[in-house]
Amino acid sequence: MKKKLVYIATIIFIAALSLVSISSVSYAEDSSESGGAAGFIYEIKKPENQRGDAGYFDLRMQTGQQQTVQILLKNPSDKEITVEASLNGAKTNMNGVIEYGPTNLKNDASLKYDFNDLVKAPETVTIPANSEKALDIAITMPETSFDGKIVGGIQLKKTDSEEDKEQQKGANVVNKYAYVIAMVLTENDNEVKPELELNKVYAGQANYRNVVYADISNIKANFLDNLSIEAQIMTDKNDEVLYETKKASMRMAPNTNITFPINMAGEKMIAGKYRAHILATSGDRKWEWTEEFEITNEEADKFNREDLGLVQEKGLNWPLIVGIAAGIFVLILVVFLIIRAVRKKKEEAKKAERRKKKQAAKK
Repeated sequence: MKKKLVYIATIIFIAALSLVSISSVSYAEDSSESGGAAGFIYEIKKPENQRGDAGYFDLRMQTGQQQTVQILLKNPSDKEITVEASLNGAKTNMNGVIEYGPTNLKNDASLKYDFNDLVKAPETVTIPANSEKALDIAITMPETSFDGKIVGGIQLKKTDSEEDKEQQKGANVVNKYAYVIAMVLTENDNEVKPELELNKVYAGQANYRNVVYADISNIKANFLDNLSIEAQIMTDKNDEVLYETKKASMRMAPNTNITFPINMAGEKMIAGKYRAHILATSGDRKWEWTEEFEITNEEADKFNREDLGLVQEKGLNWPLIVGIAAGIFVLILVVFLIIRAVRKKKEEAKKAERRKKKQAAKK
């Protein structure tokens, strides 16, 4: 019976696909006319306190120093454009990648000097056609000296014109492009060694799949490179490893945290008390923690309902499929009966016409 239902469901699915047409439109700037996919070109005006030849701002500052640096924005098109500028403190995402652009990630509790409090810039810059204009970025260093790095990024993105919006109408996919320029501020070369702390372990979801998160902070003002994390989840009374995740070649920004996801291998989340064993390494440095945590019934129920893998494993909704199949069968039957009735009526009309012709011929 189940195989027959799967067969019916497959036929219904194929029939549905035959009635649906999907189109995907990609929109992007014409680089030959507008200076690349982003619609403009930028040039960093490196000041005298720039360190090295990096393609970003790496500035040696002094305590309390105020300085304005510039990014030259060039508009090679024949139309005026507006460029949006946003400033963002560097964060570390769950994949161990540093984010310099806008993000929903929160500041770590160890962050003493927020990049957004120290660095300011206009939100927009309007550039006439075939012209260039400087974006002024004002920096005000803390009044207290510090060791380490303050890190952030400047995102530059062209504002959509009315013409752009018109072109994008009806498009299912619209590609947006932006430049992100990093900025690193330091006062000295004093060595600051990154240091990790485990904040907490808790249940959650990543990409609609059940996971256990290990929230780990780099509490020092320096980058942590070549980070590897191995995490294991066990019950509170047993050493048997239930779930395990390993990842290498990660990187953390200064004074940021990473919510490292431990994959539950598509299994249903079960309420109870657990232990997490976590080992983090970077070069010859090592950090190790064992942390107890609990998954409540409410959390387990909520995340299991939202886990797409578990929804798929539950299989097809057979009552719904049978209902749809029955509906389609009834529809086909009705259409068949209507067609049959029409044909029968036509045949009867033809027979009546032939009878009339025969009667007329006899006369």
